[in-house]
Amino acid sequence: MAHVTVEGTEVVVRLGLREGLAARRRQVRVPVSALREVHVERSWWRVLRGRAGHGTWSPGRCSGVRNRPDGEDFVAVRAESTVLCLELDAGAPYRRVAVSVPDPERAERAVRAAMPEGDPPEPPDPPPDPPQHRPPLQHEGGTADDHGRPPGVGSRTGSGAGQPPLDDERALRANADRVRREHVVPRRPDGPDEAP
Repeated sequence: MAHVTVEGTEVVVRLGLREGLAARRRQVRVPVSALREVHVERSWWRVLRGRAGHGTWSPGRCSGVRNRPDGEDFVAVRAESTVLCLELDAGAPYRRVAVSVPDPERAERAVRAAMPEGDPPEPPDPPPDPPQHRPPLQHEGGTADDHGRPPGVGSRTGSGAGQPPLDDERALRANADRVRREHVVPRRPDGPDEAP
């Protein structure tokens, strides 16, 4: 397992022999000034975010670098272990360092004591609400019908709800050139006239 210590202005993560061989390095150093947050994660698999990069990703042991759009994470975790997570600023070599350590609570206290005093970092602003492309439906607390139309708005599907009402003169003009035929189905000469 890894061991985490604070040496001067750096947090040093020393990996065990197996983790070091798998990750192709024996230690990871990050500046204390780059620390944003330190916490303990009880579920080891939750720290695995992004795509697997170089390292070893076998069931129960994950050591190496994971690639994300906003940077890389370094992980050295074992299954069924509690993990120490160091969240880092954008200028640090990694965005997160997550390692299984023998006593994660003690390591968390040691790293937290080395963090600079001052205002705790503010959480990032929540993302803005996506733009509404339709009014809320009735089951969402709105007044729109199942097609997203507010009350009083006609259909665009040709049902005529949005058209002006018919008047007799318009109907006569529309039907003036129409040829009317009677729709009579001829009877078969060899068939019975009535059904039995």
